[in-house]
Amino acid sequence: MKKLFAFILAALAFTACSTDDEYSLDYFTQKYGNNGSSEKEAPEAKPTPESDTLYVAIAYNGSSATLTGDIDKVTVSQNGADVTITSESEKYLQLTLSGSTTDGSLLVYSNKAWGLILNGVTITNADGPAINNQCSKWLYVTLAEGTENTLTDGQTYAEQTYDQKGTFFSEGQMQFLGNGTLTINSNAKNGIASDDYIMIDEGNISINTSDTGSNGIKANDGFTINGGMLVINVKSDGGRGIRCEARTTFNGGETTITTSGDCAPNDDGSDTSSAAGIKCDSLFTMTAGTLTIKSSGDGGKGINCNENVEIKGGTLTVTTTGSNEEGKPKGIKSDTGIIISGGSLTVSVKNVKNVKKSWALDNGVDSDDPEDRIKIEGTPVKETVEKSSVIIQF
Repeated sequence: MKKLFAFILAALAFTACSTDDEYSLDYFTQKYGNNGSSEKEAPEAKPTPESDTLYVAIAYNGSSATLTGDIDKVTVSQNGADVTITSESEKYLQLTLSGSTTDGSLLVYSNKAWGLILNGVTITNADGPAINNQCSKWLYVTLAEGTENTLTDGQTYAEQTYDQKGTFFSEGQMQFLGNGTLTINSNAKNGIASDDYIMIDEGNISINTSDTGSNGIKANDGFTINGGMLVINVKSDGGRGIRCEARTTFNGGETTITTSGDCAPNDDGSDTSSAAGIKCDSLFTMTAGTLTIKSSGDGGKGINCNENVEIKGGTLTVTTTGSNEEGKPKGIKSDTGIIISGGSLTVSVKNVKNVKKSWALDNGVDSDDPEDRIKIEGTPVKETVEKSSVIIQF
């Protein structure tokens, strides 16, 4: 069964390897426009023989790690439990991690898309990311069924010549699969970060950031969740549960985001940025699943979006309870429009000292009529639209 699962996973990635150029950022920019902000879909899987895959297993044990498998076909550099693997092969690389270390890490360089199976592993790196993928192609992360996996970064990162943007960082696209559990403890930067696209299809993922950390998830080119369970708890000032510079899509799954940080000064000192459950620079779309956001910090937002927020299905619940000293708490803020045509939407702003400055919904329209703040397409079975409370159910 394990070999069959590995075979299927390799098939997914081999197709990605063969179409790396096709699924580049330029391709999506030309096809969809909007600076490549539309979702990138994983290539269709095609069968590939096991002979096209390199298998390497890493078993962490305290201050050391043992490597087995096709280690003669990759380049391995090891310092205690800090492991670096470089693959220049045209074959698909599949790594399997297990064991535990309180002072270790994994750094990977690969010419092609590759797969990572977390099979009951605990990695703590005191001076950097727990896992760092320096490959700009697809990374398929599988949480082995029935396993618990934990990744923790350090409170400070040692200076390196390569990017280190979170506890689990990837230069390329990331897709999460499998029915295991992954807990990420972020102390310095982001929990999961990609300079490209992040897609969650399966798994039970929990991300916790410290008050000195940053965002739960940070994606440059898009974020999509299709299934699984995602729980994010952000304590940092100005931190976001999900920070996406492109399109953000909820097609399923069960997501809970909690932020408790206050406003944080911008780098140029011109203004402050509030914490938010989701900060999206492009279109936010929800078609299915459940999304629950709670924000309790000063000026906290549920969803803060530069383009439309569109709810077409699923259940979205947003509650903000923060003060109004430096920022304005808002349930959903969009610069261009808030549109609901299906599903269920519940938004409330509670316990705000100066409620005149705070709205459940803000779509950029300067109006004192709450109904001007949202566009409803169709006929909901329940509709309550007030300044600090909105309930719409289809």
